[in-house]
Amino acid sequence: MTQMLDMPQVQDCSVDSCSYNAEHTCHAGAITVGGDHAHCGTFVEISFRAGLDRTGVVGACHRSDCVHNEALECRASAVQVGSGADAADCLTYKPS
Repeated sequence: MTQMLDMPQVQDCSVDSCSYNAEHTCHAGAITVGGDHAHCGTFVEISFRAGLDRTGVVGACHRSDCVHNEALECRASAVQVGSGADAADCLTYKPS
């Protein structure tokens, strides 16, 4: 079982419109990556900033075809989130 300390951090998030983003740092408790193009499912665009006083981690990855995915857990050392096919995608995603 993966422990919180073993989850990869969101090293950089360039999606400034996300309410969890503060100065390119993700402050969500944990993000979920999924969809047909490795979308950050935690992306939310509302009128205020929110989140925790620490850097977010990848809590789950539904892209089982990614080289970093093991049993729906991300094993990358860190991830980057930014504009890809959508406004907020996992840029670390790499198909196996």
